[in-house]
Amino acid sequence: MQIEQLDPMKLPLVARLYKSFYPSGKAKKDELTLVGYMENQMAAVVRFRTIEQYRLLTGMLVVPDFRGQGLGHELMCHCLHYVLSEGDYCFAYQHLEGFYAQHGFKTIDCQELPNSLKGLYDRYTRTKTLVPMMYLVAESP
Repeated sequence: MQIEQLDPMKLPLVARLYKSFYPSGKAKKDELTLVGYMENQMAAVVRFRTIEQYRLLTGMLVVPDFRGQGLGHELMCHCLHYVLSEGDYCFAYQHLEGFYAQHGFKTIDCQELPNSLKGLYDRYTRTKTLVPMMYLVAESP
């Protein structure tokens, strides 16, 4: 898979992808968006939204035709090397908690969230169950 930061000119393509496969996800131009391509076709997307001095991983999507091939893991490994930093957060669906844990995210109590993220978390969890997680850089042995 070829991974690159989204060229803002291609934002409508990502928006169309979300509309087809993840309607609640809305790509925005002020977010950091990474796209994984397979055979010149968008296969995976992940977005990072900046909120004050924090960053929230949001809207990760692997196109259904490409699921089960490890593309989500490949995209997260790329993020581990080039994007993620101590204190980045995500609100994971319960069934994906283990996936994010494999990539350096630790489940935290919602009370541990910074206030700017806690309000967002409270709003999101009115309609769905999410697990608050924080990225921690692995310590070298």
